[in-house]
Amino acid sequence: MIFTVNPILIAAAVIPAVILLVRVERLDRLEKESTGLLLSLVVFGIVSTSVAALGERIGIAVLNRLFAQESVLCDVLLYFGVVAFSEEGAKYVLLKRRTWRSPEFNCQFDGVVYGVFVALGFALWENIGYVAMYGLSTALIRAVTAVPGHACFGVFMGVWYGMAKRREGAGDEAGSKRMRVRALLIPALLHGFYDFVASRESEAGSLIFIVFVILMFVTAYRLVRHVSDNDSYIQSYRFGFWG
Repeated sequence: MIFTVNPILIAAAVIPAVILLVRVERLDRLEKESTGLLLSLVVFGIVSTSVAALGERIGIAVLNRLFAQESVLCDVLLYFGVVAFSEEGAKYVLLKRRTWRSPEFNCQFDGVVYGVFVALGFALWENIGYVAMYGLSTALIRAVTAVPGHACFGVFMGVWYGMAKRREGAGDEAGSKRMRVRALLIPALLHGFYDFVASRESEAGSLIFIVFVILMFVTAYRLVRHVSDNDSYIQSYRFGFWG
C-alpha cells in the first residue's frame, strides 16, 4: 500500500522525524554513533509498532470483556495501561536488546540518542500509516504533535536509560535497575496522559492538552541540552577504564 501513496504525503510523514533525528544526533558531542547502529535503531523502532499493535489488540480485548466501553475508567485503563505500556514497552525492550551490551554505548548521552532513534522509527512508520489513510492534513497535525511527542517520550526514556548504564558502569546494579524502571515508567505515564487528554472532547481538555504538550516539549529540550552539555564517558568498574 505504501508504494501507491502520493510521494508528497510520504515526504510529509517522514521529514519531521528525519529533522528531529538529525538534530539529536548533532548534539552527541563526545563520540558519534556508527551509521549502522543508528539505522538499526530506526528499524527496531519500526518493528516495535507491530509488537505494540499485538499488545494493544490483546489488551483491548481484555478491557472489552471486563469494563463498560466509553467509560472514564475504561479510557484511563486503555490509554495509560494498554496503549502507553504496549508502545513504550515495545520500544524499551527492543532498545535494550540492541544497545545495552553494545561497545558503542560508552557515554551517557548515547542513551538519549538511542531512545530518540527508536521512538522516531516508531513515529515515522506510524505516521506513514496515518498519512496514507487520512491525507496531508493529518501529516501537518502530526508533524507538530505526535512526531515530536514520540521524540519527547524517547528523550525521557533515553535520559534514564543513559543514567542506568552509568550506574551499571559504577558497579551500582540496584541503582541501574531503578533507572531502567524509570526509563520505561516515565515515558509510559507521559504517553498515557498525552493520549487520554487528547481524547477528551471539550474546551478544557483541549487547553490542558496544549499546556501539557508545551511543557513536555520545553522540558525535553532542556533535558537534551543539559545531558549533552554535561556528557562524559562511562567508567567501567570491572576493567578500570573509561568506555
